[in-house]
Amino acid sequence: MGGTEHLTVRRENATLVLTLNRPEAKNALSLPMLVGLYDGWVEADADDSVRSVVLTGAGGAFCAGMDLKALAGGGMEGEKYRPRLKADPDLHWKAMLRHHRPRKPVISAIEGYCVAGGTEIIQGTDIRVAGESATFGLFEVKRGLFPIGGSTVRLQRQIPRTHALEMLLTGRPYSAQEAAAIGLIGHVVPDGTALDKALEIAEQINACGPLAVEAVKASVYETAELTETEGLAAELKRGWPVFDTADAKEGTRAFAEKRPPVYKRA
Repeated sequence: MGGTEHLTVRRENATLVLTLNRPEAKNALSLPMLVGLYDGWVEADADDSVRSVVLTGAGGAFCAGMDLKALAGGGMEGEKYRPRLKADPDLHWKAMLRHHRPRKPVISAIEGYCVAGGTEIIQGTDIRVAGESATFGLFEVKRGLFPIGGSTVRLQRQIPRTHALEMLLTGRPYSAQEAAAIGLIGHVVPDGTALDKALEIAEQINACGPLAVEAVKASVYETAELTETEGLAAELKRGWPVFDTADAKEGTRAFAEKRPPVYKRA
């Protein structure tokens, strides 16, 4: 199991939990964190015993975005990871889910600050849970910067355009309640319980057929920008083979026998 000084990895049953672990900086993105994140996504995809991923932050915060001190020329921690970035100049974008989509479902468990790069990362996740005191926002324009983690493309596809533009152009903070009202997150829970709720959702996913889950996720993203006719054709191509798997047969048999299914990804 991987991890770095700024990114911890642990297993919770069939769920891989990735924790942004730089609480003294509200989990601002660092090179060790980005390398750890990328390795975590790769590990989740490569390990068939992993059925879901939860992304969270340590110390009561999710992520306060990029380390602006480093961006201003103050240097970035973790120089020993610099060769990784040189070998794969796209690594940081893959880590932030801009240029990589894990095949397993990813759930964000958000407490405290989830702003700038934090709000950008969660747009690459599938299900989002936040503590009631969480704060969201894309602050880049207030600092003369551009939210280049994908928000000018993704946000308008995930929430109504008027809300997306207001968030992008004002750079103001949003409460968890407001973020839920505009559709950026799905659940608001008492502070300190976002991870518990995320793991609860993960367990519900883990109990389902893994081949079906992965095919459903892939179909949703593949068909998002297609016409209905094109989307239905793509869905059929993606979904029909699932019915011929051993897992599908096990699922229907278990239902008839009124017992929990035992899936083997076959």
